[in-house]
Amino acid sequence: MNKSELIDVAAAEADISKAAAGRALDAILDAVVKAVSKGDSVTLVGFGTFKASKRAARTGRNPQTGKEIKIAATTVPRFTAGAGFKAAVAGKKAAKKK
Repeated sequence: MNKSELIDVAAAEADISKAAAGRALDAILDAVVKAVSKGDSVTLVGFGTFKASKRAARTGRNPQTGKEIKIAATTVPRFTAGAGFKAAVAGKKAAKKK
């Protein structure tokens, strides 16, 4: 599923126009990107968590020449799926907390 197909589904499910669904999706994605880029995490209960993660500097290898290269440290986005999402993908019912 691509972005336009997701917008079509959201518009049908929420009974709103495709333009409104597109603006809503863009606003949500922008908010997630801004929050994670500032170092905050975004948690959607049952779906998952978006957060920034530091990746240490390391030594890699150029596959064409076999020569070692240095790869600089960087910060990358991470997504961790929530229990409800994992259960849905596995085809199971989500476990309820007591």
